[in-house]
Amino acid sequence: MDDQLDSAMEFTARNMKITLPVDYAVDAEIDLGPEGGAFSLAARLYVSLPGMERATAQRLVEAAHQVCPYSRATDENIAVETTAGLRPPDESRQ
Repeated sequence: MDDQLDSAMEFTARNMKITLPVDYAVDAEIDLGPEGGAFSLAARLYVSLPGMERATAQRLVEAAHQVCPYSRATDENIAVETTAGLRPPDESRQ
């Protein structure tokens, strides 16, 4: 999922005339859990955009999420949370 959001981020940044930081990163966490008598998926997407103003970063991430092929294919079928500027906690440090 994060590879597709990477491509969507690059596409959207070009259209918005925003320069992506060289060291930007997209991390995804996917959960599988019970929901009623079946299972469901949920995703958390963390986008790190070092040096980018927070509001601009959030606008970019939200716009990229709208054009991401996975996001479009799973619209309203998977709960997706996007966060700009923060990375998930590094579990190896705990």
